[in-house]
Amino acid sequence: MPIAVAGSSCAERLLLTEQRDLIPVLCAAPVRWFAHPTACPGWNVRDLLAHCSAALTRITLDQVHDFSPECNQRDVTDRQDWPISRIIDELDHGYGTAGPVISNSAGQLDVIGLGEWVHAGDIRAAWDLTPAYAAAGTDDALELLARCSAQRNTPLLIAHLPDRDLELGTWLPDQQYVADLVTDAETLIRLYTGRPIAERPFVLSGATAQDLVIYR
Repeated sequence: MPIAVAGSSCAERLLLTEQRDLIPVLCAAPVRWFAHPTACPGWNVRDLLAHCSAALTRITLDQVHDFSPECNQRDVTDRQDWPISRIIDELDHGYGTAGPVISNSAGQLDVIGLGEWVHAGDIRAAWDLTPAYAAAGTDDALELLARCSAQRNTPLLIAHLPDRDLELGTWLPDQQYVADLVTDAETLIRLYTGRPIAERPFVLSGATAQDLVIYR
């Protein structure tokens, strides 16, 4: 049976998980690592962290913009002269304060909460830390993904994971039957967030990989 989709509190738990697990890794990393490229085109790890910390600060201060590529890039540019330690401090503070705001947003900010956890996976991937997108918090991330995939109008799909079946997306007017996906949790998250899937195991029918992407 598909798992039940819980409320937005899973976003808060995801942020606290990364505050616990990622912040110490960032603080201990050599400075040169922050220049590594990430899955986000044109951004290295430092740029990605600046985006993540800015987004959480905006949520906490109720200064949310539309998170368009242009607005996101302005946030990164505004922090280009900051030392890395200041960006990490801002991210740490955001992890600890933005969660309740996301939880009280009636689902409007769920996709940002999920995105912060996915971006932590982008950093792990850039630094060859595994698992990149199936680290602590995966269960909460899957619950949030089920909600966000419906909000973003991806096709109704049943994902058959090794330990559960998960319903994602929503029935679309031109959809003839429920799509079907057999894969593991990390590949599922990669597919829905547009991350690299080369040599990842999955069998998909009734939809294309591009149909599933929630971040465009």
